[in-house]
Amino acid sequence: MKNTFRCKCPITSALDIIGDKWSLVLVKQILFEGKSTFKDFSSSTEAIATNILSTRLKMLEDFGIIDKQKLPTNRKTNIYTLTPKGLTLVPILMELAFWSKNEIIEFNPDLNLDEKLDWAEANKEEAFKQITENYNKHKQALLNKNDDE
Repeated sequence: MKNTFRCKCPITSALDIIGDKWSLVLVKQILFEGKSTFKDFSSSTEAIATNILSTRLKMLEDFGIIDKQKLPTNRKTNIYTLTPKGLTLVPILMELAFWSKNEIIEFNPDLNLDEKLDWAEANKEEAFKQITENYNKHKQALLNKNDDE
C-alpha cells in the first residue's frame, strides 16, 4: 500500500482514511444496518456508485478496518465485517450522531432520531460497550451461519 497521507498531522492522517464521503457511511452500514455484501451496500439508499464502493471497500480492508471473507455456501460472494480496529470507530460515529442531533437538526428537520440516541448520549460508555458487544454477536452469528450452510 502506497503512502496516501498528506502530512504528519494525526487528524489529517485519520481524515485521509475515513474523511471521504463514503468510508464512515460503509462502516455505519456494517455496524448499525447489518449490511455485509457488495449487493447490500450498492442497493442502499445512500446510492454509492459501484466503482467508488469497490475502491472504498478495498481501502478499508487495506487499512485493517474491515475484513473480507468468502461465503462458504457461495464462493463468489464476499462478506465484509468490521475488525477490532474498525470497532474503535464506534465512539466517533456516535459522537457524529450526537452532534448531528444537536446541531444539524435545524437544517435537516427530517433526521431519523430515536429516543435511544438520547439514552446513548447520556450514557456514552455503556452505549459504546453495548453497540460493540451487539455487533460482535451479530458478526459471530453471520460467520457461524455461513459456516453452517
